[in-house]
Amino acid sequence: MRAGFYKTGTRIRVEEQASSIASVARMLKTASKSGRGGGGSPEFIISNSDNPDFLMVVECKAALSDHASTWVSAMLDGKDFPEDETTYSKRVQRYAVDGALHYANKMVKEFNVVAVAVSGETDETAKVETFLYSKGGSKAKRLQTKAGREISEVLPWDDYIKHATFDPAIQRLRNDELMSFARELHDFMRDHAKLTESEKPLLVSGTLLALRDNGFSAAFDKYEVGDLQDAWLEAIQRELAKANIPQAKKKLMAEPYRGIASHPELGKATKTYPRGPLSELITQLKTKVQPFISIYDDFDVVGQFYGEFLRYTGGDKKALGIVLTPRHVTELFAILANVSKNSTCLDICAGTGGFLISAMVQMLRGVSKVSEIDRVKAHGLIGVEQQPAMYALGASNMILRGDGKANLYQGSCFDPKIVADVKGHKADVGLLNPPFSQKDAVLHELVFVKQMLDCLVKKGTGIAIVPMSCAISPHPMRAAILKEHTLEAVMSMPDELFYPVGTVTCAMIFTAHIPHAVSARKSWFGFWKKDGYIKTKHRGRVDLYDTWSTIRDSWVEMYRNREVHPGVSVTQHVTADDEWCAEAYMETDYSKITQADFERTVRNYAVFRLLDSQNLDLAQPEESVDGASQ
Repeated sequence: MRAGFYKTGTRIRVEEQASSIASVARMLKTASKSGRGGGGSPEFIISNSDNPDFLMVVECKAALSDHASTWVSAMLDGKDFPEDETTYSKRVQRYAVDGALHYANKMVKEFNVVAVAVSGETDETAKVETFLYSKGGSKAKRLQTKAGREISEVLPWDDYIKHATFDPAIQRLRNDELMSFARELHDFMRDHAKLTESEKPLLVSGTLLALRDNGFSAAFDKYEVGDLQDAWLEAIQRELAKANIPQAKKKLMAEPYRGIASHPELGKATKTYPRGPLSELITQLKTKVQPFISIYDDFDVVGQFYGEFLRYTGGDKKALGIVLTPRHVTELFAILANVSKNSTCLDICAGTGGFLISAMVQMLRGVSKVSEIDRVKAHGLIGVEQQPAMYALGASNMILRGDGKANLYQGSCFDPKIVADVKGHKADVGLLNPPFSQKDAVLHELVFVKQMLDCLVKKGTGIAIVPMSCAISPHPMRAAILKEHTLEAVMSMPDELFYPVGTVTCAMIFTAHIPHAVSARKSWFGFWKKDGYIKTKHRGRVDLYDTWSTIRDSWVEMYRNREVHPGVSVTQHVTADDEWCAEAYMETDYSKITQADFERTVRNYAVFRLLDSQNLDLAQPEESVDGASQ
């Protein structure tokens, strides 16, 4: 076989017409193409212990006329193609594609399956088609490259895995599995390591840093009980020493990890874990999380674990209010801001770095020149975070991404020295999720918005997600912002965007240092309530039907063209005294309103006015996460 499958020294296992993998052998026992319940024998079954959730089946035919039946094209077009057992049996026995999909369908309960069909007797005339079944799926699709090109040749194993992992269904599966593991890890650290809620994400980020050290990664399970914690901290320090950040910042980053390294329960041997809980935790993170990071370099793993830990905590009610800006929202903001390879992006409440990571992904999209990549990594991402533990999480997150850590500041975004340094970077894009529900007027959400805008260059774009009260309740900071900056747009976001926290939010877009009155243009208001995400009992809000990308693109096009649609968007001249939301100005299609809609709206408004009149904010969190503190 081509593409190096039989190359010595690899961990790839190529088996013909049988499998030594117990679960595969079990499934093949009833996989006969004849439909009589006997055993099945694919031409080749290929696996690799480095990618245990993937399996590859290959079917070959000598004649090009036996490559695929008409059923295949009908299936790919979503057409119903009823057939009896005899017709099915003849089809899958004759055709290469049909046979490959037959075997793949038998394996899909436990594996993501790449099905490869090859017809023809020479490389010059052979026809190759490649399909993908995501684990648990009911229908195959053509496997495409990340760029959307169909695969019509035999590739090396690693290339198949690389392309398959960027399939939306596979990404969703792996993300779900990762978050399920996060919940398991939360319980393990609570029960066996006795870690506090703030220590748990630090242990995760610290371990992922330590595993970047090749010596530690290869030998952590060889340390004596009691010595592993010191070795863990030393590995982190070695990784920090290699990072391109000032020495003072390295010390700030390392400090929160010292407390973890001295935790008495982590190195204590037990009957269940004779090498101690820390050794088990490192093993699990190396197996289940490190490979995920190496593949999905645009994913805020540390932030996602942080959010899961706090979401499932039972004791710290304040912590329950800390929520991540959802990943699809950080991505949306970077696109709305037109982030490019030449941008410099600022987040003055950086938290775990979610906005900066999304901005980085947009900056590097399509960039191939080393000089341009280096500019983004060294100068394109600027962040400020006050809380030391959160700063360590954000900085470690950027190190895991391989960039951006040089320009992270630990301290208040209102500190004059930090402000001066930040302004020196001349950021032209600001992305922000400020701390929510600060009862002190000095720390109102809009104070942070103005601070972000003040730190941008003239005509820079600033986008913030804030509670809807910022758009409809009077506040002197609204006038202060419009005196110096232009309100370009406000979008009303989905009501349960931050589920399980009940904050209703909106996104505000500004042009910095152009007074609102001077711009003399109408502001654009969008009613963006349906993002395709559905609330589920155990997984939170998820994009079950893969509709987000289509919705996102329509939203972006609508905003950029300032389109006006009844019930969806409107333009309006506004001042500091007006309401800044689509609901106040857009035309309503009354034919679509039901009695239940009317009653629900009146009820919600009455509750809002009651809470607002009493200066209560019961539905909002104590803090945001991308802006954990100023």
